[in-house]
Amino acid sequence: MPNNKQAAKRLRQNETRRQANKAVSSRMRSAVKKVMQAETPEEAATNLSEAIKRVDKAAKKNIIHANAAARKKSQLQQAANG
Repeated sequence: MPNNKQAAKRLRQNETRRQANKAVSSRMRSAVKKVMQAETPEEAATNLSEAIKRVDKAAKKNIIHANAAARKKSQLQQAANG
C-alpha cells in the first residue's frame, strides 16, 4: 500500500499505463500471429501491412525496442514471401 498521496497517484498512473501497453502489445502479437500462421502466401500478404503497422506503433510507444521491431518486421516479410 502507498504511504502518501504521491505514491498513490503513481500507483494509479502505472496501472493505467500498464493496461494501455498491454492492449497495444496484445494487438501486435495477434496481428503477427495472423501472418505467421497464414495458410496461403496470399493470406499472409493481406495481413502483412496490418502486422507491420502494429509493430511500428508498439516500437514508437517504446513497448518493444526499435531493433526488436525491425527484426520482427523482417521475419514477417520473410514469412509472407516464402
